[in-house]
Amino acid sequence: MSGWFANVDWADIGRACLDTLAMLGGSLVLTIVLGLPLGVLLYLTAERQIAQNRVANAVIGIIVNILRSVPFIILLIVMIPLTVALVGTSLGVVGAIPPLVIGAAPFYARLVEAALREVDRTTIEAAQAMGATTRQIVTGALIPEAMPGIVSGATVTAVALVSFTAMAGVVGAGGLGDLAIRFGYQRFQTDVMVVTVTLLVLLVQAIQLAGDRLTRHFTHR
Repeated sequence: MSGWFANVDWADIGRACLDTLAMLGGSLVLTIVLGLPLGVLLYLTAERQIAQNRVANAVIGIIVNILRSVPFIILLIVMIPLTVALVGTSLGVVGAIPPLVIGAAPFYARLVEAALREVDRTTIEAAQAMGATTRQIVTGALIPEAMPGIVSGATVTAVALVSFTAMAGVVGAGGLGDLAIRFGYQRFQTDVMVVTVTLLVLLVQAIQLAGDRLTRHFTHR
């Protein structure tokens, strides 16, 4: 391609896009799998809730808050030994997923907890009056009623994960962030930087639009 983007290797851009999407998809699924039950547990064990347990709530809350307070770039480096133990490498897409999940799951758990707190108390009381168990209340009342907030929280988390995947490029995770650092920054290729940043912005916009549509769908159900 001639012109200002003549030096851009579009094959590298394509591979970087696929790597970013793989990191985002894998880490988002695992973040939801871990963060959703963690958020439910934070809600249930809180004061005046159906499974109130101050000790459990405090312990879980402290762990979540500690993980949320560590800057992701530091978490990436600190977790290298654990990442290698879990997946056999700290490099590439596979090596990026454990720190991405550990960094995002506590954040999503707090969003889930906030969404559950918005559920009308009478919904829970009605389920209890019918003899529903805690599990039935969670799956049949709490989560369905809080679904718009849960989906909205997943959207916010996915957007955060996009920026996390970009930062993961610092430690050789691959993806658009890695390309921007190696070529756009270290080799002063402004055209590569512009292309990668533009693609990341478009990805965030697509995630936000899809998330907003899903949120409206569950809100109108």
